[in-house]
Amino acid sequence: MELAKIGLQVEALARHTGKFVQQEAGRFSTKSIEVKGLNDLVSYVDKQAELQLVDGLKHILPQAGFIAEEGTASQNNEEYIWIVDPLDGTTNFMHGLPVYSISIALQKQGKTILGLVYELNKDELFYAHLEGGAFLNGKPIHVSTTQKLAESLLATGFPYHNFNKLETYLNVLAHFMQHTHGLRRMGSAAVDLAYVACGRFEGFFEYNLNAWDVAAGAFIVQEAGGSVSEFDGGEDFLFGNSIIAAGSIYKDLQQTIHFIWN
Repeated sequence: MELAKIGLQVEALARHTGKFVQQEAGRFSTKSIEVKGLNDLVSYVDKQAELQLVDGLKHILPQAGFIAEEGTASQNNEEYIWIVDPLDGTTNFMHGLPVYSISIALQKQGKTILGLVYELNKDELFYAHLEGGAFLNGKPIHVSTTQKLAESLLATGFPYHNFNKLETYLNVLAHFMQHTHGLRRMGSAAVDLAYVACGRFEGFFEYNLNAWDVAAGAFIVQEAGGSVSEFDGGEDFLFGNSIIAAGSIYKDLQQTIHFIWN
């Protein structure tokens, strides 16, 4: 399988679907919002975008299965699996905030081999394939080489349905508010990870995410020279309960979060 060729096809598909999403953004009404669960929102835009992506990816790699957020397809134990979020940052989209993205990852036998995050509003397409480096609109990118947490800008996300660890999480946030350049909450984990990959953020951390939120972005971070793990340093950040991604500050970031978290 020629990953570079598949990557070009996936890029074209993402851009095509992105045009649909942006077209709908101009006329979207909050009356179209559906509620899947507590603070878990969806719209016809998410659903239609996923249908377009799944249909296109089936043509690119017919033998592959899917893990997709809106349920138009499911994992079927195939050798190849697409992990798809058609609109990461749905709440931003619904409120007219310009940070949301399309996220697509491809796995082979449980290992990610391709990742794409397309941030629609800035028309920035982040891409990587296995051992091929990471790119933003075709230009190579690399994680930040900043060595100190005190000189770092971090990204995070807030829990929206499971608040069991809220007090502990607030302690983590309080520490970094006082010991870094600051914290940012963009509202799209895929974008947060892409921004780590290109060095805009030194690191990112969050818990209670899903595989489709992080699969592509985490892989791009790794191909851009960064490190990714769970809060405790474990490797199951796709299906576990937490994720840390960072450049040169990774070790200090991970150890600090793990200490406070436990």
